Amino acid sequence: MKLCVIGSGAAGLAGAKHGKHFGYEVTVFEQSNQVGGTWVYDENIGKNKYGIDTHSSMYKGLHTNLPKEIMGYPDFPIPAQQNSYISSNDMLDFLNLYTDNFKIRELIKFEHHVLRVRPLKDDTWEVIVKDLKKNEYNIFNFDAVLVCSGHYHTPTYPIFKGADIFKGKQIHSHDYRCPDLFKSENVLVIGGGPSGFDLANEISKKANRVTLSHHLKEPPKTVFQSNVDQKPDVLYLQENNVVFNDGTSQAYSVIFYCTGYKYTFPFLSVDCGIACDDNFVRPLYKHCLSINRPSLGFIGLPFYVCATQMFDLQARFCLKFFSKQKELPSKEKMLQDFHKEVNERVAKGFKKHQFHMMGPEQIKYYADLAEAAEIEPLKPVITKLHNWSSKRFLDDLTNFRKDVFRILDDETFIKVQ
Repeated sequence: MKLCVIGSGAAGLAGAKHGKHFGYEVTVFEQSNQVGGTWVYDENIGKNKYGIDTHSSMYKGLHTNLPKEIMGYPDFPIPAQQNSYISSNDMLDFLNLYTDNFKIRELIKFEHHVLRVRPLKDDTWEVIVKDLKKNEYNIFNFDAVLVCSGHYHTPTYPIFKGADIFKGKQIHSHDYRCPDLFKSENVLVIGGGPSGFDLANEISKKANRVTLSHHLKEPPKTVFQSNVDQKPDVLYLQENNVVFNDGTSQAYSVIFYCTGYKYTFPFLSVDCGIACDDNFVRPLYKHCLSINRPSLGFIGLPFYVCATQMFDLQARFCLKFFSKQKELPSKEKMLQDFHKEVNERVAKGFKKHQFHMMGPEQIKYYADLAEAAEIEPLKPVITKLHNWSSKRFLDDLTNFRKDVFRILDDETFIKVQ
């Protein structure tokens, strides 16, 4: 039995490790020359030397916004060190440690770009790959495919009237590498997610003035530097000014979009039976298993989660069914389950692009995955610490990374500093 894993970031590494455990002959295709995915820092923006879009959005000096105590794998935690919030280099070192500990590197074909994945009549998969170094095209066959290509690589830009006449710079956070670009500029940061707040705080140390535009119902308690103010959503742009929903306007030299990313899978053929628009990937069983082609899985679609822990759980979930160690429900029952969740989320006021958003829902989701596949669940303390530290991020952005945690048992953590 052969398993294809697309990508060697944290999700792909978990898929490869567990694929081996389930007895598969695993091949990982990675378009860069190293493991780590989004944790790899690349100074280049735009296209790489092979003409492929730069994948990573990592910027210089980034430290995690979640404590390391919940960023390791369930069976392979991040090694002990004094700080809970670690650098991106430390995280990349950890992923390399994991790779070598479980002998995954030998399974990876580096600088191999997946061009097409399509199902065959015998329920296997044809995968067409370009060997970038040799400039060759190769065709492979697999029994199952895990898509682990991430979703922090294709920028989303909001559409504003006047965007075409604005005379200043317009930049997406995907192309941000260091704050020097904003020295002495008047910057509008658009976006109320973690990157919007984090980067508004970072660039305010170099910029003349920074405005953070968002539509959060409850403004965060964080006290920014004195040159930072907050505004509601943008109404439209002028040549030099931005007009906001409250009727006020200000002049800016740079608009900095921290507006997230598109979920995109350009390598999937139409007959894969997967649709994706406005970041809603469907139809999937439990957010990760294709209902139309149940030997196709997606690792890492949900967000506001304990990512690495969830990747591991989702990989075990998919492989339990791929390997036939657990029989899948009928297609009809999986579709019923899918539509039931869609209806529940619509009733709660979720928009289409929020279908894979977890946050407070994550503990229920993890338990649901574990129960459905009869696999080891995640420890409750992981979700508890995630929710607690996420609130700290919003309440005290300038100091939260000084916190130090210790996990005492499966249910309990303490803040030791």
